[in-house]
Amino acid sequence: MDTRTLGELLEIIGNSPVRLRTAPAGLAVPVTQTLLHDGRAPLAAAPGALLLAVGVREAEAGPLVRAAADAGMSGLVVRGQDGPLAEAESAGLALLSVDEDTPWHQAHLLFASAIGALPQGLPQGLPQGFPQGLSHGLGQRPSHGPGPRWAAGAALPAAGGGAALGDLFALADTVAAAVGGATCVEDPRQRILAYSTVPGQPVDEDRRQGILGLRVPDSPENSEQYRALFSARGPVRLAALGGGGDGGRDDEGQGDGGQGDNLPRLAVAVRAGGETLGSLWVVDDGGLAPDAEEALAQGAATAALLLLRARAAQELARHRNGDLLRRLLDGTADPADAARRLGLGLGPDGEPEPVRVAAFALDSVIGSPDGEQTTLRLLDLVRLRCEARYGRHACVLTDGVVYALLPAPGDHGGARHRQLAEDIVRQAGQALRVPVRAGLGDLVPGLAQVPASREDADLVRRLLGPELTVASVDEVRPRVTLLRLTEILGARRELGTGAWLRVLEYDAEHGTDYARTLLAWFDAGCDMAGAARLLAVHPNTCRYRLRQARQQIGIDLDDPDERLVLWLQLRTLGGLRS
Repeated sequence: MDTRTLGELLEIIGNSPVRLRTAPAGLAVPVTQTLLHDGRAPLAAAPGALLLAVGVREAEAGPLVRAAADAGMSGLVVRGQDGPLAEAESAGLALLSVDEDTPWHQAHLLFASAIGALPQGLPQGLPQGFPQGLSHGLGQRPSHGPGPRWAAGAALPAAGGGAALGDLFALADTVAAAVGGATCVEDPRQRILAYSTVPGQPVDEDRRQGILGLRVPDSPENSEQYRALFSARGPVRLAALGGGGDGGRDDEGQGDGGQGDNLPRLAVAVRAGGETLGSLWVVDDGGLAPDAEEALAQGAATAALLLLRARAAQELARHRNGDLLRRLLDGTADPADAARRLGLGLGPDGEPEPVRVAAFALDSVIGSPDGEQTTLRLLDLVRLRCEARYGRHACVLTDGVVYALLPAPGDHGGARHRQLAEDIVRQAGQALRVPVRAGLGDLVPGLAQVPASREDADLVRRLLGPELTVASVDEVRPRVTLLRLTEILGARRELGTGAWLRVLEYDAEHGTDYARTLLAWFDAGCDMAGAARLLAVHPNTCRYRLRQARQQIGIDLDDPDERLVLWLQLRTLGGLRS
């Protein structure tokens, strides 16, 4: 079995949510596989394995360190910053950590992909036997043609990610030179990440349109070719789409790109650890190198390394943005710096564009660990949908609630935000099989007021239920106001006393129904007939109850102020509804 060392693993992962806490046996220890901890079964011998401490709190992971060491494992991965450092050093076991809000399945995928990315013992990260020409220029911007461009809607990578994706352009150029045809690198969603710009190599209309839109044009023929590509174990040759041709040259040596002159392709899937990361495509004008398939397969191995590094950097950017949003929510972040880092634009008046906080949460409480895992999956889903809509974006999981910061350029943010929340709630309910609720806070003019929008969103979320799964604060403003008044009245002694307590105590002692009668009368606008309809009794019954309440409890129903306070306290503190 191919193995790599802990040091090689960390080098491949690069900038990511992963942190090395200690490596008492050094970085040369082998890492063979990643395992998820199952607390219901004892650890089996697994030499060189990296154990992910799923379901184990970092402060309680000490016993797991010794068990992992006894099983011959190389390291333990905990979530958070306070793992069992002393125990790990004593046991000679490497200790790594991932950020608190990193889903375990993402961490597992990151480690497993890095372990399976390349064969063992490759010099400077290049595949064994890889043509030396392909190593030239990696890490440098191509000396000709346009620089890197990002796919529309894709999140921008953090520091290090731009270099990795920039290396894809250099790789595309060197693959094109070695194989003999114009080359592009795609992700699994058929978005073009990089393309070669070697002069004199023919291109066709499909390639030209793909580069212009940074996406492969949709067609049934394309779908069939992708199925054939991803089911193959190595490079495949694919027929031209829409008819063949000689792909004639223009004066600059580029293809004429006429309709019907599409050329065949040589393509290979890019994989790491069994996961498909993307694909490499080469235009085949009949003049490819004799060893084109071998060179392309080797190029795919280097592409896997670069794509893994780019993805790790993108994950790091996500977590940094999440941490920034967490500080915005509690009011400790600098608004100007946050606006710059999040890429928020300015309105026509030069002020930052308005934003809104959306709060998503599971409707029912699920026992650990399923509840935690389901909430992390909800975070992934919200983040994915928001990134697809807004590009680089900030989402964070805090106290079981997923918060998203929604920009509102123009005058239509409210309707668009609600539609996005409805789509997320519907999709999440289907995917997670758990009802999800979403509350939208007020639209605020700048990041300094994000805590207020978050407070609104949390209040709205508390009012939601099966009949109302998504709402903005404007839609439920009266109920939100009453909820907030309930908290204020309950927190102040002088506001929580009064006639409402005497009414409830009298009802409890004498079996009367004066509180509900009073509330129905208030809700009916002090109309006796209306109150009787709400209570399904005769109007004379209402008159008698109100007269008795005046006499027995001492309520002055002729005083409008007393009526207002009594109604408010019965509705909020008493929790009554007519």
